[in-house]
Amino acid sequence: MKIKEWFIGDTSKTSVQFFRSLFVGGIATVADMLVLILIRELMHIPEGIAAIFGFIVGLAVNYIVSTYWVFAKAKVKNRIIDFIGFAVIGIIGLGLTQLIIEPFAIEGMFGTGFLVQWQIFGGLLPTDKYYIVGKILAVVIVYMWNFFARKFILYRKVEEKDEPAKKKEKEDTKEA
Repeated sequence: MKIKEWFIGDTSKTSVQFFRSLFVGGIATVADMLVLILIRELMHIPEGIAAIFGFIVGLAVNYIVSTYWVFAKAKVKNRIIDFIGFAVIGIIGLGLTQLIIEPFAIEGMFGTGFLVQWQIFGGLLPTDKYYIVGKILAVVIVYMWNFFARKFILYRKVEEKDEPAKKKEKEDTKEA
């Protein structure tokens, strides 16, 4: 496999898509984290609410870049329906994120998270910053969910080596 294939052109190879998705996810995660931290630290909005705003920004970045670079072959050709499917998978990921962050939150949806109450990091990290650890953990878990759900639910696998043969068959059928 050539290095160029990892970065340029359409692909249906899961390994290449996974690799590209790491870059896209990284960019979307930076956008998500920046919004989360800015809203939490500057506006003093609870972590759970701030995470929703970060999610929306990250989802938009992820969809735009993913549909052009990671998953070029959508099962559904209607972009609105495709985005809705993409967003639903992302919303499930948001739910997972909320569940993962909650034990780390000082102002969680259900009060102070139990990991904060127990001060599991001792003096290594101030308790009002535990949510960042929860978010990092959530990023890893939710990334796996998002990639594989989108790969197998929304985007079909097209065998690249069979593409020219299929196109030729269609052309031959049209000419006959």
